[in-house]
Amino acid sequence: MNVKKVILGNLLFLTSFIFAQPSVQTYYPQAYAEQQLVGKSVTAEKSLLEAKDQLENELSRMHSDPVLRYATWGFAVYDPQLNRLITSYNENLPLIPASTTKLLTTDTAYSVFGQNFQWTTQLEYSGEISPDGVLNGNLYIVGSGDPTLGTGQAGADTYGGVINNFREAIQNLGITTINGDIIVQTAVFKSPENVIPANIIWLEHNNYYLPVGSTANINPQNEKPAAKAKKAASLQRYFYISPYTKQLVYTDRIQGDGYILGELPQPPMYLANNFRAALSRDGIAVLGEVMSRDLDTTPEKRMFVAAQKSPSLANIVYYTNQNSNNRLAEALLVISGFYANGDCSMEGGRNAVINHLNSVGFDFSGLNYSDGSGLSKSNSVTPLAHVKFLAQLMKQPYFPTYFESLPIAGNTGTLKRMFLYNEANGQIFAKTGTLNRVKTLAGYIRTRSGRMLTFSLLINNYSGSVSQVKRRMEELLEPTLQL
Repeated sequence: MNVKKVILGNLLFLTSFIFAQPSVQTYYPQAYAEQQLVGKSVTAEKSLLEAKDQLENELSRMHSDPVLRYATWGFAVYDPQLNRLITSYNENLPLIPASTTKLLTTDTAYSVFGQNFQWTTQLEYSGEISPDGVLNGNLYIVGSGDPTLGTGQAGADTYGGVINNFREAIQNLGITTINGDIIVQTAVFKSPENVIPANIIWLEHNNYYLPVGSTANINPQNEKPAAKAKKAASLQRYFYISPYTKQLVYTDRIQGDGYILGELPQPPMYLANNFRAALSRDGIAVLGEVMSRDLDTTPEKRMFVAAQKSPSLANIVYYTNQNSNNRLAEALLVISGFYANGDCSMEGGRNAVINHLNSVGFDFSGLNYSDGSGLSKSNSVTPLAHVKFLAQLMKQPYFPTYFESLPIAGNTGTLKRMFLYNEANGQIFAKTGTLNRVKTLAGYIRTRSGRMLTFSLLINNYSGSVSQVKRRMEELLEPTLQL
């Protein structure tokens, strides 16, 4: 009996001690604390289920969830090594992809240009500079369709930075008066990638090519392989993609009407007008006008003054995908169209994307590609096409660099505030998409076992708030890490 009293007394003392302790303050967010409490209550149950069963259970739960009950949505997880679906729901249903459309646009740009490609905007002058600083000639600003020119994005200079570069170069030449015009035009600069737009004849001039006509009626008897071209200072050479052999060729004479079927990139008129104003403020008078010149079949001799290089395509795509930049995506679309088929237009860009997707075996069932950014609700794609596309992308030589452009769950870009307190933090690499009542995510999952899977989750017409549907996406994707 005495032993029982001792034990009972000790128990009472221990109980009172425990309840008397002050509460321990947590230094992590309240949402995380609540999640930990919920997680502890379900850990035992989850441990009894296989990873795929967990995912199927999560899918079933989503069907009756108030946020998704009346939504139209699809989901697919794909194994690139085995070339098969792991799990899916409505995988063949065409859905609005929103900004995941940028995956198709930026991948096409990689295929057209290569990751190291840079655009050039060059300042030149013709004529002579007198001893007292008068330029008896013209200034030329030769552009090449730089999608970042003057934007200050992706590492590019602002217009102010470009103008200061050009102003300093003019001052270093001792020019005080320009007795001529500022002429702007579009060219294609020579590069290691040797990209020449198709359907256009290009006259070699200095370190670039100027457009002079169409290949529509070109005579194949005069063309020679470009690989055999030897530089001759006194000989004009015209380069183009042969409509007969589809190879880069050249000729020393052409016949034609001097017209171009497609659209050229807009010459940098805004830069030229502001450059002229800056020169005037510096006391350097420009006596002529600012004008554009589309075709220049007999260019005058020019001297190099300065050049402005764009960021590399890899840096531009990184910025575009990380920030879901719509303007850059649309600019990449049209410039890809120009370099792919000589037409710098939305239609030319769409043709470039479709041709590229066709070359990599894209599943066109349900695809409608309307713009480069995904802003249009006319865009549609199936989750199955998405995951297969992402799987083939892994086989491309530029994939490691392209992969780095994708936001990382809980860490970078448009995924920085998703999956913060989720096992997928740092393990999902994907492009996001958001429109009114549309939320999408497509990319790659690195599982705990080290597998790299592709996935697409496209949700249209959901109920509730954006934060609520994002939470459902996190809950659905978390079990995929166990696959």
